[in-house]
Amino acid sequence: MSGADAAAAPGAVSHPPVHCHHFSAGRCGSCTLMGTPYRVQLQRKDAVVRDLLAAQVPATAWEAPLASVPEGFRTKAKFVVSGSAAAPTLGILDEAGRGVDLRDCGLHVPELAAVADRLARFVTRAALPPYDLARRRGELKHLVLTAAPSGDLMLRFVLRTEGPLPRIREHLPGLLADLPQLRVVSANLHPEHKATLSGEVEIALTEQTLLPLELPGVTLFAGPGAFVQTNTTVAAALYQQATAWLVDAGARRVADLYCGVGGFALHAAAAGTEAVGVEIAADAVRGARAGAAALTQRPGGGAARFVVADASDPAAVLAAAGTDRDAMVVNPPRRGLGPDLPAMLDARSPAADPASALRTLVYSSCNPATLATDLAGLPHWQVRSARLFDMFPNTDHAEVVVLLEPRTATLGG
Repeated sequence: MSGADAAAAPGAVSHPPVHCHHFSAGRCGSCTLMGTPYRVQLQRKDAVVRDLLAAQVPATAWEAPLASVPEGFRTKAKFVVSGSAAAPTLGILDEAGRGVDLRDCGLHVPELAAVADRLARFVTRAALPPYDLARRRGELKHLVLTAAPSGDLMLRFVLRTEGPLPRIREHLPGLLADLPQLRVVSANLHPEHKATLSGEVEIALTEQTLLPLELPGVTLFAGPGAFVQTNTTVAAALYQQATAWLVDAGARRVADLYCGVGGFALHAAAAGTEAVGVEIAADAVRGARAGAAALTQRPGGGAARFVVADASDPAAVLAAAGTDRDAMVVNPPRRGLGPDLPAMLDARSPAADPASALRTLVYSSCNPATLATDLAGLPHWQVRSARLFDMFPNTDHAEVVVLLEPRTATLGG
């Protein structure tokens, strides 16, 4: 039995192949591994990341991969809206720029699937003309729908201009009455003609502006523009793994770089450490601070604070977190840590500076290729443990987390 057979979501590895009529018909190719048995997907993905990281991660460091269920896991739907107000499509655009309706996408959790049709009817009722990418006219570009573990929802309208706002506001009470689980609604203004999901201006349409995401022992709070993992079950396991490593290493003062809404920092704080998170996105920090406030209300809840600063800038990191951190978690975007941060982290290894307080690094990566590059830039650190978390089944995407210790020291030494 391979390592991919262990540590799986119940029944996930033995799950029969997932089939999608959109994929079979050639309408959507996003899930490149669709139809491949999940056991095979996980084994192949695990083998690929082990091979890619072989120069930096010893074979003995790898733990069994964490599996997902292969369908009904995605808690966020990013619908491109096309067609017409009378007959909108919610999904993606094909190569010719035509809308492909994916309201019945099998990856979505049931809470999203159950309301997609009602959102389409709202587009018709409020007469919201979808944006025509080729002709550069129309208004509604995207609908972004997020589900919390509680079943509560957050909806974001991405608009070209403020023009449709009066109609959205007029019909919104009816939508809220129809969907009482819809707690947070906003409109984002995205006037530019470019392939990005949102613009800079966010307009709250409900009194509540943050969606609570209840995880074991911690509640995260997400605003409309904040990044959150879209596989909540696997994300919770990822946070728990990193926290277990930190606790086992004896960490007491943790810095979480690229912290987003505070997932790693809040879990570390709940485990008894004093944590600080550093994140450049102010809306994400707003949510992280709400999570820190909620944590203080839990019995035995710990302390965490969050700073708006550029986590890729070593000077900004040290100013925000101080120089006495004995553990750091880094969770960068796909591009990795950037040109400057690895040098600072490497210089702060006790193997390079015996007076340094830093004893433990945890690197959570959504791109194993840039992880390999960054690990190569940390010669005074060595990987002690590594694990694949299958955040996106049916694709080649791999989330990998590694635990590093000083190359010439032991954890806690």
